[in-house]
Amino acid sequence: MTGPSPLRYSDDTLRAILRTVRTIAVVGASADPSRPSHDVAQFLRRQGYQIVAVNPALAPGSLGPIPIYPDLAAIPHPVDMVDIFRRSDAAGAIADQAIAIGAKVVWMQLGVRDDTAAARAEAAGLRVVMDRCPKIEFRRLGGDSSWCAAE
Repeated sequence: MTGPSPLRYSDDTLRAILRTVRTIAVVGASADPSRPSHDVAQFLRRQGYQIVAVNPALAPGSLGPIPIYPDLAAIPHPVDMVDIFRRSDAAGAIADQAIAIGAKVVWMQLGVRDDTAAARAEAAGLRVVMDRCPKIEFRRLGGDSSWCAAE
C-alpha cells in the first residue's frame, strides 16, 4: 500500500499567497521560544505580517506583541490565512473554522496533511497548502518585508 501522493505547489502559487495575505492566525502557537510554532509566528511578525495566536490553554494573553485567542471565532477582525501547527487529526476541525470565519488560505505546517479537510476548504473557495512551512517558503522564495506591506 502506498501513502498519499506527494504535494506539489508551484513557486508562483506559494509566492502569491505570501504576497497577498496580511493577517495570519497561528493555531497551536506556543509560548515556549524553543517550539517551532513560536519561532514561525515571531519570524512572520518581524517580516511585517499581522500575527494572532490561537491556543485555548494560553488565552487570553499575548506572546509579546502577539495577542492570543482561544479559537478562530474569537478573533475580532478578519484573518487572511490560518497556519495550522496541530496534528493532522485536528486539521479538519480547524479548516472548518477557517471556512466559517472567511479566511482565504489554510496552510498546514510540515507533517500536517488532511486531504478531506483540504477538499472542503477548496470547495469553499479557500486556497490550501499542506506539509509546508511559510517561514521556510518565505526565505526560499526570497521574500522580504515588501511582500506583506499594506497596499
